[in-house]
Order: sequence, then C-alpha cells, then structure tokens
Amino acid sequence: MKPPRLNRRLTLESPSRLPDGAGGFTERWMPLGVLWAELTARTGRETVVTGAAASAVPYAVVVRGAPVDHPERPVPEQRFRDGNRVFHIRSVAERDPEGRYLICMADEEVAV
Repeated sequence: MKPPRLNRRLTLESPSRLPDGAGGFTERWMPLGVLWAELTARTGRETVVTGAAASAVPYAVVVRGAPVDHPERPVPEQRFRDGNRVFHIRSVAERDPEGRYLICMADEEVAV
C-alpha cells in the first residue's frame, strides 16, 4: 500500500453546546486543530434536507494516525472544514495494520 498524499489542510471541529439563557442551548462548532489530509470522493447521491434538495457526496479522508482518545484523532459526529466546505465524519478506522494513518468516511452536503 503506497502512502497517502496529505496535501489538504483541514480544520477538525467538534460540536459544543452552550446555554442560551432561556433553559435551552445553542450548538456551536469549536476548532480542535489542523490536520493534513488526502481527500478522495466516492459516488454521490441526491437527498432531501429539510424540504430542500441537496447533493450528498461521501469522501474518504486519510489523516495521520493518533491513539484512541487523543485530541488529534477524529471521531464520528465531528467534522472537517476546508474554507466554506464542511465534511461530516461518519466513521473512523485504521488504514493500515500499524495505525500510521486513519481513514475517515465523511459526507459533504451541498444545496442544489
């Protein structure tokens, strides 16, 4: 297996709930750090999000490995940001037996 080309600079973000002062909360995305990645698009599909058509494209995002519970290891429900583009992480697994790289399956949703 050849090594990936980590040529995309992505910001790893995690959701954070903040009280809204009325007994509820608002959700904000907090940056955790920057990771270099290789992005590979998979087969896309069209979906409906809150009544509007959207294009959902799955991506395989490869990043350097990190131990479980390390702050630089992505987990499902976090996301990657590349400028205005957002990739929601669905799953994370080791790409190779040594754990040098992780492969994150992520979806990018774009309004049509």
